[in-house]
Amino acid sequence: MTASVLYQASEGVATLTLNRPDVLNAMNGDLMRELREGVERAAGDAGVRAVLITGAGRGFCAGADLAARGKDGISDSGTLLRERYHPIIMALRQMPKPVVTAVNGVAAGAGMSLALAGDVVLAARSASFLQAFSKIGLVPDAGSTYFVPRYAGEMRARALAILAEKIDAEEAQRIGLVWKVHADDALQDEAGKLARHLATMPTMAYGMIKEALNQSFDNDLAAQLEVEATLQSRASRSDDCKEGVAAFMEKRKPQFKGR
Repeated sequence: MTASVLYQASEGVATLTLNRPDVLNAMNGDLMRELREGVERAAGDAGVRAVLITGAGRGFCAGADLAARGKDGISDSGTLLRERYHPIIMALRQMPKPVVTAVNGVAAGAGMSLALAGDVVLAARSASFLQAFSKIGLVPDAGSTYFVPRYAGEMRARALAILAEKIDAEEAQRIGLVWKVHADDALQDEAGKLARHLATMPTMAYGMIKEALNQSFDNDLAAQLEVEATLQSRASRSDDCKEGVAAFMEKRKPQFKGR
């Protein structure tokens, strides 16, 4: 049986490729199980220092596979989200390694949520983003009501969710959902280049940056200042910080080890 998610680790990067191209990588039970396993494998592998998620074929992810609903014994949508989707989104946001998502085509519904769960979102020029939920009487899920207002602002989040209008990659970049847009035939090379660069950088510091940002929206200024101070104490004692300072003083390129 063909794997629903392909996993490859090389040069410090774990690449997870959603692999149901005949249905635009729509999410069914197998894909979600394999994706969770891949994310957990990458998180636990000390040799992996960056993660790249993309899709096979002409789509990133079309969201939930509606034709597969209920076939794996879970008929309630809330239960499905709690058991299958939430662990993946949380694992990506809490992973102490940078996550790049390379959106190579349509990212719709929970597929858009998955794309936005990355730390750095790249898109092909032909990619599109769609909060498709209201078209079938559902509400945005898998983190969309968390990510979109924070990235694009509340008014845009409301309009995208209620109107369910597709936006292209350049509009997504303009409103803050995407970091950079690349030509279709350059996306994978550019995403791989970025992920490999991140894998050579101070991984522990990246993990603490994510930790600080994850807490920032729930804290007032005083609390967030304390978070920064606590994390900075840890970061300043790391081997990578010592190497970074030494390289700066010696006017050479640092050789980070990720610890």
